[in-house]
Amino acid sequence: MQNTIAHRIYDFLKQFPPFHLMESSDLLEICSLASVLYLDKDTVLFERDQPHSDRFYIVQQGAIKLTRPSGETTKVVDICDEGDLLGLKVTTRDTYRTTATANEETIIYSLPVKEFSAFTKANKTISNYLIASFASNIKDPYTLAQNGALLNSYEPDRNSSFLGIEKASYTTKVITCALDTPLQEAAQLMKEHRIGCIVITQENIPQGVLTNKELRNAIANNTITNSSLASDVMVHNVVCAPEHITTAEAQLLLLQNAIGHLVITTDGTQATEVIGILSKHDIVVAFGNSPAELLKEIKRAPKTKILRLAWDKATLLLNRYLQQNLPLSHILSLFAPLKNALLQRAMELSLRKMNTKPPVDFVWLSIGSQGREEQLLYTDQDNALIYENVDINKNEEIKAYFLQLANRMNKRLHKIGYDYCPADIMGSNPLYCLSLSEWQAQFSTWIINPTPASMLLSGIFFDYRGVYGSKEIVRELTDHIFSSLSTSSVFFRFMAKDALKNPPPVSFFRNFLVESDGAHKDEFDIKNRAMAPLIAGARVLALYHNMRDVNNTAARFERLTIIDKKNKELFESCAYAFKALLKFRVKQGLQNNNSGRFIILANLTKAERLKLKRCFKPLRDLQEVIRARFQTQNLS
Repeated sequence: MQNTIAHRIYDFLKQFPPFHLMESSDLLEICSLASVLYLDKDTVLFERDQPHSDRFYIVQQGAIKLTRPSGETTKVVDICDEGDLLGLKVTTRDTYRTTATANEETIIYSLPVKEFSAFTKANKTISNYLIASFASNIKDPYTLAQNGALLNSYEPDRNSSFLGIEKASYTTKVITCALDTPLQEAAQLMKEHRIGCIVITQENIPQGVLTNKELRNAIANNTITNSSLASDVMVHNVVCAPEHITTAEAQLLLLQNAIGHLVITTDGTQATEVIGILSKHDIVVAFGNSPAELLKEIKRAPKTKILRLAWDKATLLLNRYLQQNLPLSHILSLFAPLKNALLQRAMELSLRKMNTKPPVDFVWLSIGSQGREEQLLYTDQDNALIYENVDINKNEEIKAYFLQLANRMNKRLHKIGYDYCPADIMGSNPLYCLSLSEWQAQFSTWIINPTPASMLLSGIFFDYRGVYGSKEIVRELTDHIFSSLSTSSVFFRFMAKDALKNPPPVSFFRNFLVESDGAHKDEFDIKNRAMAPLIAGARVLALYHNMRDVNNTAARFERLTIIDKKNKELFESCAYAFKALLKFRVKQGLQNNNSGRFIILANLTKAERLKLKRCFKPLRDLQEVIRARFQTQNLS
């Protein structure tokens, strides 16, 4: 007889991660062991420091409030709603870290930890999802490095290198023959398939490899007879690799063993079945569209059209990295040198079109998201130009030269694919092509006499990065800015108030706040509603703590964990959330061929909506820290 309750639980859980990753039969088996709990409002499910139960919970209806002590008060850590998972042990601690209380009348499902653990150990995708999920939920991703037994199958991502971090591509159509195959027949197979290597197998387990090299040596040494078998000439020591080997690792194995082919097996050893073969040619092809080759192509590009084609290739590479689910920090570290090289080459080409060399030193600045190195897709241009201080009588002439240069640069970036800034915040605008002293005066005005209007520009210009030209000019500007900041506390209060203008992007009923009118009515603005509050919060705290050398939002939060240990867990959570949001936006942009800013929620899966919501959880706490630190409530 069918277990009706189990099937109802199954129908519910299969909508949510990580259960949607499980095989139907496995999920149904788990559901048959589930129980249903009904909780009245304020009923305690479990308490902080209580030993972990042998069961964990999923909210079916209602909400569970997670709290913990904070000084003399109780702090709400999270509100778990439909589909949220709680009470699952993910660290080495044997007790709960929070108290779980029904925030309203609630129905939850209770599942056994032991049985669920068995499935997670057998499915690395589930384990990795849980790691990422709890990193945002418990606001302490770094404690997961010492996770408990449930998630011990998780393998952290390999350290990034600039070359070959992507998974190696190999052919799965492997030509094989048996040990007793006549050598002449094996050679004929290689000729017919136009290959340089054949794998000798027994029940699909590799016994050896036969390559053109072994055939040539055998002929040269006169060791072949009409009765020779493939096994007589083959190399017995087969160099094998696992299916997830990276291009760089494969290249290293080939070099170390002085061979031309790797046999890909189930577990990377000679004791398991053959699933593919990788050749030197595969490596050459892979590196033909690698970051290293693209970097060379960009640096050598003779004209703008070639730069555009190179960046189109980079976009394809980005898409591949996202599909392989590489960590965003690794992707950014790979693409930052490419983006810098693109801008530098664009400026070099622009300078070639000028009639004379620059009359004085200058620097081209990327500002806003480009300045923070958070721009992976084509978006609007945001840039500026600073030139060395000159005699006042020559300033007009010098400025005219650099305006012409900036105009060429902006046009070139437009041809590459970057739209002109609608607000005209570009180096070709006379307002943003200034001498060093003029820029210093401009920043002083913003700092000493802040206004709501100037905050809009401050939110862009305080995230700047020199990408071409004089580093000394950038250093002098930075020194001046931080000197001015040290004498103006009111600026931080204005900037803090600006960081609080966007509340967390979910309503009282835990629904997404979407656009109410306009061209994007009913769409979710991930940039302004989710990412901007984190960017602004990181910026004001970074400036307040005299953080000069870090512009990237996630990196700013990571530095804050060292500076402000009291809020370490919060800042770790903010860094994680921002990376997840940026990666989400980039994926949406690539899928929809746009900037990824506006998201049609109906097109997202339940798992995607849930993951997105979890990124919002640190926002409220971050804004409370900013509100308290800068006393914004008294600012008119």
